[in-house]
Amino acid sequence: MLTVTNLESYYGAAKILYGVSLHAAAGEVVALLGRNGAGKSTLMKSIIGLVVPAAGAVTLRDRDITGLPPFAIARHGLGYVPEERRIFTSLTIAENLEAGRREAAASGLSPWTPERLFKLFPNLASMRTRRAGQISGGEQQMLTIARTLMGNPSVILLDEPSEGLSPKIVEQVADAVRELRAAGLTILLSEQNMHFAALISDRAYVIEKGEIRYSGSIADLTANEEVRKTYLAV
Repeated sequence: MLTVTNLESYYGAAKILYGVSLHAAAGEVVALLGRNGAGKSTLMKSIIGLVVPAAGAVTLRDRDITGLPPFAIARHGLGYVPEERRIFTSLTIAENLEAGRREAAASGLSPWTPERLFKLFPNLASMRTRRAGQISGGEQQMLTIARTLMGNPSVILLDEPSEGLSPKIVEQVADAVRELRAAGLTILLSEQNMHFAALISDRAYVIEKGEIRYSGSIADLTANEEVRKTYLAV
């Protein structure tokens, strides 16, 4: 569904990604794990087109999307949930969802509607008329995911979805991601939180200094203390 091949990206003269390759199959949740500064967010931005790769390729359902502008990539069915959330704070929850609406493509997945999303995120249902700037950080994270789903993507990039959230909200977001996987979505998420990733992921890649250092099942990574100490311990 999503394939990244030998991707290299820069910020100015600084090289951040060094030949990164990974893939996510249809209906799979894949975690990209690493410390702060390892290159996770740069990879996400390179996939969605916010950073133009200097080399390599990104393919979505066998379509080359490398270097396309973000709006064009989104139209091909790739959704992006940024680490910064970027909600419209002056708009209500319902208006934020409408801002993300896009007709469903011929992906075979059931279309997302506000009512369906309110069932996925019950916390938002009772405050749909509240301005987004007046809800908690955890609720804003749910809203950001819900707004992305209103674009009816077939693949979603989740950048640090558990960052700054309380344990209770982390569990709720994990439940939602599991429901998205059951609905047939393909998900690539970047994370520092190994516990959160282990709750929801099928496979994992570990990135360090812009290079993939490990790939395997999430169960194998959980059992591999050496890799976790070397690349994930703070």
